[in-house]
Amino acid sequence: MARSLTILGASGSIGRSTADVVLAHRDEFRVEAVVGGRNVEALAEIARRLGARFAALADETAGPALKEALAGTGIESGAGRSAVLEAAERPSDIVLAAISGTAGLEPTHAALRPGRRIALANKESLVCAGAAFMADAHRLGVEIMPVDSEHNALEHALAAGQNRDVEKAVITASGGPFRIWPRERIAEAGAAEASAHPVWSMGSKINIDSATLMNKGLELIEAHHLFGLEAERLDVLVHPEAIVHGLVQWTDGAVTAGLALPDMKVPIANSLRGRERLLMDLPRLDLAAIGRLTFERADEARFPCLALAKAALRAGGAVPTILNAANEIAVEAYMAGRVGFYTISEIVEAVCSRFSGSGKAPATVAEALAVDGEARVIARRLVHAKQM
Repeated sequence: MARSLTILGASGSIGRSTADVVLAHRDEFRVEAVVGGRNVEALAEIARRLGARFAALADETAGPALKEALAGTGIESGAGRSAVLEAAERPSDIVLAAISGTAGLEPTHAALRPGRRIALANKESLVCAGAAFMADAHRLGVEIMPVDSEHNALEHALAAGQNRDVEKAVITASGGPFRIWPRERIAEAGAAEASAHPVWSMGSKINIDSATLMNKGLELIEAHHLFGLEAERLDVLVHPEAIVHGLVQWTDGAVTAGLALPDMKVPIANSLRGRERLLMDLPRLDLAAIGRLTFERADEARFPCLALAKAALRAGGAVPTILNAANEIAVEAYMAGRVGFYTISEIVEAVCSRFSGSGKAPATVAEALAVDGEARVIARRLVHAKQM
């Protein structure tokens, strides 16, 4: 029997890959709702392809255009916050949560319903409100399946033993476009160069986070909440081939790793089916053809955002929420050409320092959004003071 599916962030890179997986397994899934940001034509096209029952855009001004684009299809539609929340709350077995940024926190939390599975690709749900989000998920009996390739790999690797026997859980980073660049050259790099990810095809903001290695720091915070592992038992390795996505070193010296070609359809398919497997028509991993897998330690001097995220994880409380908010504002300014590459980490550090040692972890999503808003105000002031 087909399971019903809602896709939050359907027109983004994760959403498009999810659509490909669903279309390849039409007997397995029935799409209840799809949600996008502002792109009317992209969301309407996905809704039609998937035969969704409801489509919603976050942009409240786009309602009439979306309705017109879906005329004659029988697909209901809406726009604005209420429509997005309606999509998240509609009856479905699985919700793929892939709205990027803090904008995805409220609808992802609204999707928590007893007996549901959340295929989680929205970092902010755990970085901004991890304790509150996971507490509500446990209370409601919601199954959280990570979509990120790194956390999906750790999910499987950790199944080989008990958490108490984990010495270190490690996620990998390709190293981004600046992996071998000297600091002086990185300092001069513009957003176009930082966005040129060597392995993955992602959104612009995530590409910049990958260039700064902030993305890996945020993923460590996610891993802490997903798997209940302390900061001291989490780490990052740079792995340019992007074949090993996560590995676990056990107290007896053994290592269990999750390997796959760098294609997001693999972890997406796994997260939709839980711990079962879908037959996927994808290239198979040929280690003999690859020949060599290399690993390096992350250089936190050239990539200070990773060190800042690790410090935020150790500090706990509201600091990860503040870190994420400051980073979003700083990256936005960098992408607009208003500040330089290393100003991103300077702004994040300054905002976090102001809050350091104060503020408990947000107990609710509303509290997390309030802290996020306050941090953004301070970050914007710093951007204005530092802009080129």
